[in-house]
Amino acid sequence: MTYVDTPHKKIITINVNGIRSAHKKGLFQWLKNENADIICLQEIKANHEDIPNELIKWNNYYSYFYPAQKKGYSGVAIFAKEKPDNVIIGVNNCEIDSEGRYLQFDYDKFSIVSIYLPSGSSGEDKQLKKFRFMEHYFHLLEKIIRSEQQYIICGDWNIAHQEIDLKNWKNNLKNSGFLIEERQWISKILEMGFVDAWRSLYPMEAGYTWWSNRGQAYNKNVGWRIDYQIVTQKISTTLVKAHIFKDIKFSDHAPLITYYNLDALKV
Repeated sequence: MTYVDTPHKKIITINVNGIRSAHKKGLFQWLKNENADIICLQEIKANHEDIPNELIKWNNYYSYFYPAQKKGYSGVAIFAKEKPDNVIIGVNNCEIDSEGRYLQFDYDKFSIVSIYLPSGSSGEDKQLKKFRFMEHYFHLLEKIIRSEQQYIICGDWNIAHQEIDLKNWKNNLKNSGFLIEERQWISKILEMGFVDAWRSLYPMEAGYTWWSNRGQAYNKNVGWRIDYQIVTQKISTTLVKAHIFKDIKFSDHAPLITYYNLDALKV
């Protein structure tokens, strides 16, 4: 399939912290006005039977929902204007796939992923689960680089990479999401040949996408940048611009909106 020709492809990613909650807060009305080519959602927290009927075939998008087996937990989804050639569900790992953390759409020029890494903040067992996810996924990323298929990997990675990526970095050096092992893992992914779209466009702009519900963090902009669009090298050459939408609060995360000139992509 040849992807629809428009000047720029607009891709939005957001952790919705419950698709039904975000829907009630006006997310899908806003998304309709945004008219993005592809929308990646994380933490939908809804099984198929719990997803509102109006979202199943919403706005004539092709949609796929990959919920966790546990009710009201985790899960990812993708909405796309064009039906993909292929859909890949999961990463062939029982622990990860039971929680609905990876969904991929394949097109002729590129693949797009909605990914949701575990949080390790609630205990050592959760952090160990996060490390297991990181190890498994790193090997998949190595295969992607060797395959030369082009990727846009959207989602909540639950890791702030550098000091610029969170406001109170000095107080979080020993906390999940800013551990040295997590940060080094992101660095290795970028050294492998992937590109952090936001940081590539805006080297000195913080770009927070998540705020704690404590202490007026949102209003004071005491945030973390943990939502990314990580892309392969050729995709990075098509980056146009990006921004983070904060005018309306749909969840504890803000939408990350990135534009690509994919018509210029040579594959």
